[in-house]
Amino acid sequence: MLGRALILVAAFSMGMPLSDPGQDKLDSVAVPVLVYHRFNPQEAGPTTVKTSTLKSQLAWLAEHGYKIVPLAEVIQFVRDGRPPEPGAVAITVDDGHRSVFTEMFPVIRQQRIPVTLFIYPSAISRASYALTWDELREMQRSGLVDVQSHTYWHPNFHREKTRRSPADYQAFVAFQLNHSCAVLEQQLGVQVNLLAWPFGIVDPELEQAAAHAGYIAAFAYTGGLVRTRGNRFAIPRIAVSDRDRGEALSRLLHPAAERATP
Repeated sequence: MLGRALILVAAFSMGMPLSDPGQDKLDSVAVPVLVYHRFNPQEAGPTTVKTSTLKSQLAWLAEHGYKIVPLAEVIQFVRDGRPPEPGAVAITVDDGHRSVFTEMFPVIRQQRIPVTLFIYPSAISRASYALTWDELREMQRSGLVDVQSHTYWHPNFHREKTRRSPADYQAFVAFQLNHSCAVLEQQLGVQVNLLAWPFGIVDPELEQAAAHAGYIAAFAYTGGLVRTRGNRFAIPRIAVSDRDRGEALSRLLHPAAERATP
């Protein structure tokens, strides 16, 4: 006992950091956030997952001890260090394709699975491929679906920055971030404070714009797992394809870099 006390005193006097077991345990927690786009009953594509594949992926997660949690729990983890329950994984869906309602929604409603939709509202009830406002409202009423922002019309910010003046670009970014919130809140009566970056494009200037617009967190498209004390305006997500089944899905949830982390 005396020996340990002397070691601690020596470490303190030499400026050596003392390990915090609680923080070490928190740093070991890593949460996958999955991102889908479109669904189809028969055909897969680069961003399209067959409905049967979605069902098999959800079954695999349940069989292997994963628990699908609301995205809000991931935000709390990043912002406040409050870890979600063991095996937590969150599901997000980008854009607002109509198959979210026709294919995905019946599956998650049957299984009572929470999902966050990142929507660019310029297409809603306008584009033939997109959801309608009534479909979004019906999904919201289920209590399973949260709707958040994917900017107003899904721009490529890299391209816009090269063709606009600095002042015009800043105004354009502000419009995309603010008008999306305004329309979603007006149409759906929700609080919009989360953002998914179109094409995963994000940089410090865009992060600052998101904070100024009132977002509390934003999501990238880089792959990898979410850890506490990370950049809350570039939270990683994992893109899921139709090929990601069984062992392939396991590799997504446990990438090599993460497996090597002590």
